[in-house]
Amino acid sequence: MFGVVFPNRSFPMDISTFNQIDTFHWVLDMNHFVGEAYDSINEVCIFLLNNFTLPPDKALAVYIQSPGSSFVFCGAVTLARPSALLSLDWPQPSGQLQLLPADSPPLSAKIGVSVQDLATLPSLDVAADKKIERLAMKVGENLFNFMQSFCGVDGSKLIVPMDILDRWFKKFQERAKRDPDYLKGFAL
Repeated sequence: MFGVVFPNRSFPMDISTFNQIDTFHWVLDMNHFVGEAYDSINEVCIFLLNNFTLPPDKALAVYIQSPGSSFVFCGAVTLARPSALLSLDWPQPSGQLQLLPADSPPLSAKIGVSVQDLATLPSLDVAADKKIERLAMKVGENLFNFMQSFCGVDGSKLIVPMDILDRWFKKFQERAKRDPDYLKGFAL
């Protein structure tokens, strides 16, 4: 059905590496794979195997869970997008870890895969959305800093020249043309 690879960390692993919870859910216990160093795994490549046909309205969704936390969506693959390299931004472990009895088995990090309706998923690539958000924030910060250097204060209001956006945008475009690496500085 599917396989995964942890770049620079593993060989391709098929579905047999995962524990099947039910017909549509699988879980990989990271303790068996890397022990407590789960957060050193930063990305996973998931792919559909050639002989598996996923219905066009379905996706294989990937989730991660730190010890004691809830599952967090990372991305998905579909027939139209049969493989993906997903960033694993592990959530912070929950404070519930301290409440467990001493003789209870240790909680571990997990990667979950489930078959879901494509329409119910927020985005196929969460990491790409976060990069776009960070880029927009950096451009906005650049605009704010530029405007701040020209503004005055009138009580609780900032006063800026009417052509400030035009001036900023022209300066932004000129700098991007002069220095091809300028825009790369905005991407994280």
